[in-house]
Amino acid sequence: MSLDDTDKRILTLLQKKGRMSNADLSEKVNLSPSACHRRVQRLEAEGYIRDYVALLDARKMGVPTTVFVEITLQAQADEVLDAFERAVALIPAVLECHLMAGSADYILKIVAEDTEDFARIHRQYLSRLPGVAQMQSSFALRTVFRTTALPV
Repeated sequence: MSLDDTDKRILTLLQKKGRMSNADLSEKVNLSPSACHRRVQRLEAEGYIRDYVALLDARKMGVPTTVFVEITLQAQADEVLDAFERAVALIPAVLECHLMAGSADYILKIVAEDTEDFARIHRQYLSRLPGVAQMQSSFALRTVFRTTALPV
């Protein structure tokens, strides 16, 4: 299915305010509430809308420190990659893990209370990941821009 302009407006609005009522959404996209509701249901059913979540404030949750960790593995064999991916998925502080093309095999986005907490995460989890040859950590000094909204 291709998206028309109304679908795109719905998706743009819901990405910014997922708890918007159907009445408010329908008004903003110039549809009747029932037509708008049917469109949202179709976008959900077809997988364009994957889920609805609450975005928490990292500072208020006590994990204001963001660390990006570049990891190079000892080998590129499927079993090494699979073992690493299974193990890293179990680390609570890891928000994202990306398989990369380039100098690092993976980049992790990790949140921590502070540098001491990151040292604990490193000691308790990262240093025990299977197949790791090299690891380099970079601390974010300040988040300049952050969004979860995809371009529509």
